[in-house]
Amino acid sequence: MRLAYVAALALALAAPLIAQGPMSKPGSNNPAAVTGGTYKADPNHTLVLWTVDHLGFTPYTGIFGSVTGTLTLDPKNPNAAKVDVTIPVSKVTTASAGLTAHLLRAGKDGGKPDFFGPDPADARFVSTSVQASGQKAKITGNLTLNGVTRPVTLDATFYGAGKMPANMGGQENVGFRATGKIKRSDFGVTMGIPLVSDEVALEIAAAFQK
Repeated sequence: MRLAYVAALALALAAPLIAQGPMSKPGSNNPAAVTGGTYKADPNHTLVLWTVDHLGFTPYTGIFGSVTGTLTLDPKNPNAAKVDVTIPVSKVTTASAGLTAHLLRAGKDGGKPDFFGPDPADARFVSTSVQASGQKAKITGNLTLNGVTRPVTLDATFYGAGKMPANMGGQENVGFRATGKIKRSDFGVTMGIPLVSDEVALEIAAAFQK
């Protein structure tokens, strides 16, 4: 009896969705869906994944989220696109509570922190040039992290664009994936090198709305 009740309840809850018929995704990987203008970064769906080599045994990945900023683009002139985003280092997260705490821990006896410290400044990436080719682009810009600014180049790929349904806000959306590499020692983060790699691989899911 209980199983029959649960099944009936599940069907009742699903009925409104079934009545709507098949649902299609609002996003499309057709570049023609992109409209020009200035977009704001979607902080809930923009993620910066960083990966280091851990002792030669495994890769280890953490995440920066809550990204803010802007993307200005013109589909007819993609090389004129400009990106300016801010990444709150204080919101870094990993699968290990101990590691996350260590990344944000103060230095011993008032000394330099091992990583970012308890009140790190936001990181910021500001593009200086875009070289687009089809649905891909090389985006070069200045990355400021841990008080140091260095040039960084990202390889970006168009992922999708389109308009959200009215009941989900109705905004125009555009999204990209990007990859790149930095050396953390270039930004003054040297703890554990070479046991934990100096090179950091970046994988970015970038979502923008207007």
